[in-house]
This record gives sequence, C-alpha cells and structure tokens, in this order.
Amino acid sequence: MATENKNLSVYDKSKIPNAKSLRFGIVVSEWNEAITEALFQGAYDALIDCGAQQENILRWSVPGSFELTFGCKKMLTTEQVDAVIAIGSVIRGETSHFDFVCSATAQGIKDLNIAYDVPVIFCVLTDDTLQQAQDRSGGKHGNKGTEAAIAAIQMAVLGG
Repeated sequence: MATENKNLSVYDKSKIPNAKSLRFGIVVSEWNEAITEALFQGAYDALIDCGAQQENILRWSVPGSFELTFGCKKMLTTEQVDAVIAIGSVIRGETSHFDFVCSATAQGIKDLNIAYDVPVIFCVLTDDTLQQAQDRSGGKHGNKGTEAAIAAIQMAVLGG
C-alpha cells in the first residue's frame, strides 16, 4: 500500500516555496462529504502554513467526483489561478460504478493537465472502505489534502 509507513501530512516547510504570491483554486466534491471536508481542511491549512493568503484561495463545490473535471475546467477558464486542487472521495460499493467513476475522474484530471498550462492536482481518494478513506483524510496515514496542497505549490512555481 502506497501510504504504508508514510504520513501524508508530513512536509519539510524549508523545502517548499513560499505561496504568498500564488492564487489557488480548490474544487471539492460534496459526495462523501465528511471525507472531502477533511481533505479540504488539510489542503487549506497547508496552503496557509506555506504562506498563501486566505483571499487567494478560491473554493468551489461540485456534486460528486465525476463532476470534478468540469468544475476544474470552469475554474481554469474563468479564474486567474496558479494551480487547482481537485478533491473527491470514491468508496467501492457493490457495483462496477466505482471503477467507471474513478477511471473517468482520473482521466479527466489528466486531460486538463495536458490541455491547460495551469496544474490540476489529483486529490481523489479511491478506497475500498470508509475506514481507508478516514485513514487518509486525517487519520493514521495523515491527510492527502495536505500532500495535494504541497504538490500544488510546487507545481504552481514550476509552471510560473
């Protein structure tokens, strides 16, 4: 498991560029809201900790993870942002719906990264169980939202 023996919330602030002059978009899925809100909080707190200004963090909500691609595309085309973080959580159920949503969402975010010169960070948990999602959204493995925020800062600087 990729997160085994790794805390997603740990970063060396001295190695992260200062985010004071950067503007971030965060698009958050409302599905599995307890998980996505925890991911959002992890991302938001890390951005602030690394110097981002509260007024330079723009948040939009979409109904589910499948809608993240469109939400991120709209943000890229209507807002002046240096990076976008796509936050979602898909938990395996009894049907193959999980596979289709996960695949389409990942491909959609990848396509945005190819089509636009602004990085879109994939912060979509694709877990088998609710417990796994909780473990990665502030639980025993830390918070994937924090990791996504650090990636957003690094990629925004790379792209700028």
